[in-house]
Amino acid sequence: MKRSTRIPDDATVRHEDLPIPEYDHLPIGDLGHRIRSLTADGLGTLLAYEQAHGNRLPVVQLLQVRLDEVRGGAELSGGDPTGLAPSLTDTAQGGSAVSPQTQGPVINPPSHGDPTNPAQPR
Repeated sequence: MKRSTRIPDDATVRHEDLPIPEYDHLPIGDLGHRIRSLTADGLGTLLAYEQAHGNRLPVVQLLQVRLDEVRGGAELSGGDPTGLAPSLTDTAQGGSAVSPQTQGPVINPPSHGDPTNPAQPR
């Protein structure tokens, strides 16, 4: 089975053509789950893009192993690789759960270095 599918120097894969949005920003752990629903063509596109751009060994190996599995007949998952990853969601959309009722206690600065503190030794 052919292990290397390195693209020629004159071929380029554009970021817009990738089957997973925000591919460049996904942690490798999230990427491993996202690629399980991709076809061999989608995996080949990602592999070509990675080899032409970052060429990160763990990512190339992950993509190559999954590509070999799919070519060998592995089933694709039913997930959506284009959905937002939890690690990439915008916290401004949902707002923060922090409020005056949930914030921590006020912490006073240490006495050393504060000349207005009468308890500070002089």
